[in-house]
Amino acid sequence: MPSIEVGRICVKLYGREAGMKCVIVDVIDKNFVLVTGPKKISGVKRRRTNVKHLEPTEESLDVKKGASDDDVAKVAEKAKKASLLKEVISPSQISVAAS
Repeated sequence: MPSIEVGRICVKLYGREAGMKCVIVDVIDKNFVLVTGPKKISGVKRRRTNVKHLEPTEESLDVKKGASDDDVAKVAEKAKKASLLKEVISPSQISVAAS
């Protein structure tokens, strides 16, 4: 199982952004992380999120702690993972992954 770490690509499980992929840019504490899409790529706004609302994937980006949305977008484009971030997971696939 992938860990919650800076640069990890995750799928949001709950809320209006459910099914969208995001990148962890900072670990606040054991329960919360700061994530971003960035919005112009995946539609996920930069915000604090409970780790229980995220499903980490095997994929990750090489970003620094606290990286800006522009930095994350550049790294995603360079690593050719922008298309991966744009993918939206359907609700039926989310419930299977969260179980």
